[in-house]
Amino acid sequence: MSRARVARRIAAGAAYGGGGIGLLGAAAFGVVLAEMRLAKRSVGGGVAPLPPCADGLYGRGYEGAEAVRLALLGDSTAAGQGVRRAGQTPGALLASGLAAVAERPVELHNVALPGARSDDLERQVSLLLAHPGRVPDVCVIMIGANDVTHRMPPTQSVRHLAEAVRRLRTAGTEVVVGTCPDLGTIEPVYQPLRWLARRVSRQLAAAQTIVVVEQGGRTVSLGDLLGPEFAANPREMFGADNYHPSAEGYATAAMAVLPTLCAVLGVWPEADRPDVDRREGLLPVAQAAAEAAQEAGTEVTGARAPWALLKHRRRRRLPAVTDPTPLP
Repeated sequence: MSRARVARRIAAGAAYGGGGIGLLGAAAFGVVLAEMRLAKRSVGGGVAPLPPCADGLYGRGYEGAEAVRLALLGDSTAAGQGVRRAGQTPGALLASGLAAVAERPVELHNVALPGARSDDLERQVSLLLAHPGRVPDVCVIMIGANDVTHRMPPTQSVRHLAEAVRRLRTAGTEVVVGTCPDLGTIEPVYQPLRWLARRVSRQLAAAQTIVVVEQGGRTVSLGDLLGPEFAANPREMFGADNYHPSAEGYATAAMAVLPTLCAVLGVWPEADRPDVDRREGLLPVAQAAAEAAQEAGTEVTGARAPWALLKHRRRRRLPAVTDPTPLP
């Protein structure tokens, strides 16, 4: 069965209350899970530091303009586990980059939790919506890896994500989701288990894309945390534990997410029109989701149903991040 059909089945099961549609057979999945746990224990004794708090106001040079309220939700990747300085976290990188492009200050609030699965998104969204006057203008969600390693049924996983996106969109918040990363990039996982982990991750990422687009959000495929540079320089892109990204890895991911984050707010200097020279175009949602899962850094946004727009936005180098001003 094609990846597009599997992703559509998972999304349909989530929408209509279906049971757990397996991405792999139970035996194969159990072997992948065991190997992943061994990998996390055999990475040379390194320990990832707890994520530093990066909340605050970025873009102080644009004071006087109305601030953009940015929130991050998700797991350890969204929280920035693996780095020691606030300015190295994806939240700080995205807030600083958004401020530079929009020429407005950006208020960052990060509610992501290391170890979180998609069922924790309900709590995280409730935290953000608890104060109606402080609802975020835009949210970035990074989730999925722990769903795979803890064997959460994919229909359940994407159901929780769809509900989180729906609540945020109903509240008037734009949503960008960085889909499940490719767990096949973790160095201590060897073939054929690397291939199986990659297959599980990408099928979940494709299903996530379908439900997010259907709820009015946009997705960016994180894949192998982002492409050839990650495969070519794993020592530089992974952190001390060889599991979480390093500062360079987070910067690479942030450069891929930033164009979509800016575009959803209408401040990216590039039209939302397909460029055939960059292999962009309108595709059925499930096909667009499957293709995006194959190529990291690919954006998918909804068009007229049942179509979606697949884009490969040009990236920009991120500006230097200065320490944020604490929020009152």
